[in-house]
Amino acid sequence: MGAIISILILLFDPFLQQVVVYPSCLVPSEKPAVIVRSERYGARSYEGLPLPSVVDLSMKAAIYNGVFAIGNDAESNIQYSCSTGNCTWPEFSSLAVCSKCENITSLVEKSCNDSGCYMLSLPNGPTLSGLGGQINASTTNISSSLNQIQASVFKFSSLISKRIKDPDDALAMECAMWYCVQTYQASVEDAMINQHILRSWRNDSATLGQSSDLIYNVSASSPNAGLNPTIFEVSHLAAAALNSFMSETFTGSGGINNTGPAFSSDVIQALYNTDNLTARIENLAISMTNNIRQQNDSVASPWHGTAWKGETYVHVRWAWLSFPVTVAVLALLFLFGSIIETAHRDILVWKSSNLALLFHGQDLELTEPPMIHVNKASRMAQMAKDVKLHLTQTLDKDWKLVQR
Repeated sequence: MGAIISILILLFDPFLQQVVVYPSCLVPSEKPAVIVRSERYGARSYEGLPLPSVVDLSMKAAIYNGVFAIGNDAESNIQYSCSTGNCTWPEFSSLAVCSKCENITSLVEKSCNDSGCYMLSLPNGPTLSGLGGQINASTTNISSSLNQIQASVFKFSSLISKRIKDPDDALAMECAMWYCVQTYQASVEDAMINQHILRSWRNDSATLGQSSDLIYNVSASSPNAGLNPTIFEVSHLAAAALNSFMSETFTGSGGINNTGPAFSSDVIQALYNTDNLTARIENLAISMTNNIRQQNDSVASPWHGTAWKGETYVHVRWAWLSFPVTVAVLALLFLFGSIIETAHRDILVWKSSNLALLFHGQDLELTEPPMIHVNKASRMAQMAKDVKLHLTQTLDKDWKLVQR
């Protein structure tokens, strides 16, 4: 039993080391977490004057960034404040720009001969004449499904043919953009923003031709559109200016000829070069939404959330104590058993006394004081005070303790 306990004790320390650990967890911080949102878009100049006929420079920059960006990364450009690098926000709603594109290539009409298709056209829309390597874009209404959407920002169609003498290479797209109200779920993890659109709502009764502001009353029309229902507005002057700028910017043509690329604008060239027009327009909508949410003239209502900070605490894993406690109990039982057993056998307690070995384990002959039978350790210690011994060699070449 004692040998088994001695072996088990070797595992004592590894188990004890597993009892206490120091994990870290995220707890709310007293520092603020803020993300931008907007309830109104009404662009003004830096002098505070209305802009009835032009688009402010920050929105123009957002439009160009959305079109020219190599990657569709406008989502990560939203402004927020999260000093700890880990933040969460409840669901919130904000004024935004939504988009949708449809492939209308099936509507393309082709005029071809033995040399190839020299004329591509859309009904009431852009046309291409030549043998490919061209684009033509204009603000026309072609698709019936998109006509159901009130394109309060703008709508345009594009016809692209990149490969020469290939009539099947033609691509026709129609895209619409409109003001909407989006409900978001946002969080920051390791200083990286993650934002997801949960719901989106539009008001097709708000048109560009009206002389009053465009109103988006989400709570009255769709109670489940967001957790913070309110009235969202777009200045009719700002809406008219943006529509005029977008219609002009996305109208044009160009292509690749013998002298190289020739496009009416950089935006038209970017539309020609893109491999995914739908993703490019979605990126444009996000970039414009970010600008609306963080504009100085927008009725911004910053949305507050929770900033989380790391905190280390002491955690005791009581299950790891089961083995050490079991070994300790077994050792105590073995100790008590040994005490009881030695008591029943009248075994004296010598422990590690060296005197017991000298008095009972050696052929020691004492003449002064005379050799007597001594068993108790205290008595042996008293006798040892009066005895002087030295080592001597016997005739058998052994060593022996003898009294001086």
